[in-house]
Amino acid sequence: MDETADTRQVATAYVDTLERRDWARLTTLLTDDVVYEMPQTRERIRGRAAFLRFNREYPGDWHLRVRRVVADGRSAALWLDVRVGEEALDALVWVDVDEAGLIERITDFWPEAYEPPAGREHLVERF
Repeated sequence: MDETADTRQVATAYVDTLERRDWARLTTLLTDDVVYEMPQTRERIRGRAAFLRFNREYPGDWHLRVRRVVADGRSAALWLDVRVGEEALDALVWVDVDEAGLIERITDFWPEAYEPPAGREHLVERF
């Protein structure tokens, strides 16, 4: 058994399942007591039922696409392209998987772009 490959597959399935709004399948990927955190807003959701409701009720026309996945053992980090209506965002998601291969913890980071400090223009290329 390749634990890292299995974790990568579960993490990718998690994003695909959210994108498809396949709530029945999502329940098969999560532990009953899954914990979901968003550090920027200091919000935490405990439990599969509450997490499913949060996603079902999330407003707007949102879409997710995996840009990159890095997995190691039972942890994975995903870089996502997120669209909410016309707005494009990046999201960084950490997923932890238990011994049974179910997601037990999800941490979403929503970095926001900002202008860099002056004085290093001669060293950097802006993109």
